[in-house]
Amino acid sequence: MLIQIKRNVIQGFVNFWRNGWVSLATVLIMVVTLFVFGSLFFSNVILTSSLEKLADKVDINVYFKVTANENEIMDLQSSVEKLPEVKKISYISRDQALKNFREKHSENALITQSLDELGDNPLGASLNINAKDPNQYESISKFLESQNYESIIDKVNYHENRKVIEGLNSMIKSSRASGLTSTIVLGIIAVLVAFNTIRLAIYTSKDEISIMRLVGATNAYIRGPFVMEGIIHGILAAAIAMAVFWVPLSLGRENIVLLFLPFSPIPDVSGVSTSEFYGGPNLFNYFISNFFVIFLLLLILGVALGVISSLIATRRYLKI
Repeated sequence: MLIQIKRNVIQGFVNFWRNGWVSLATVLIMVVTLFVFGSLFFSNVILTSSLEKLADKVDINVYFKVTANENEIMDLQSSVEKLPEVKKISYISRDQALKNFREKHSENALITQSLDELGDNPLGASLNINAKDPNQYESISKFLESQNYESIIDKVNYHENRKVIEGLNSMIKSSRASGLTSTIVLGIIAVLVAFNTIRLAIYTSKDEISIMRLVGATNAYIRGPFVMEGIIHGILAAAIAMAVFWVPLSLGRENIVLLFLPFSPIPDVSGVSTSEFYGGPNLFNYFISNFFVIFLLLLILGVALGVISSLIATRRYLKI
């Protein structure tokens, strides 16, 4: 067994070196293939992060009457916090609401003067509620409306924000569907191109395969070196692809890496990082922190592509 493995490894390197330019073309095609998959992976990271940040900005507010008792408000807050749909809830007291209002309109002398003349605080307390999923705001609103809180609740602004929430839900669904479709289409194209290139490399050895078949060599014996050659292609392609990602990301040129971004065209963001433009994570920091995971992913894809393509490509000449 060890002798057979050693023979396959040596012969695989010999085939790789002997094929020369064809081997180089195969590796480069596989690099492009892995770059496509890697770019789609990074695009998904940006998409997920951006949608999460956008979803966090959407919320509903519960405004209480000025006469509402604070203990009753705390009881309501406690009940809402227990809902499985609620991600985060924050309480804004009457005093804090007045302070925020003054700061927001500090440059408007008329409003400031009116508040001073009024003397009393005209604002009520409020609750700011964030759901785990935008689809869950309706059920939260129904819970608030179904309970006996009419005596303290002045208004729940879900119906005012409904169009915004529904628009966000629609955008999330369409973005994910577009990303999935692009991943499948680009992935199939890249795999077909890489497969045909590897098949061309094996075609140059068809006479050698035929001779080995005639002298009684087993299928496994014949396929071994070609499978090893496919593994070599995959390893080199994964290493080169990682270097291709490293250079533009380290220089802050994330827009080059996101050339295959599936959900929007690449804008001119020269000198602007993805964290600044898309609101997502810095891709270089993400790349460094997940370096071995990303490399392992590309390595598995590259080796699998090389092995499967080699097995299928040799099938024709083995006449199985």
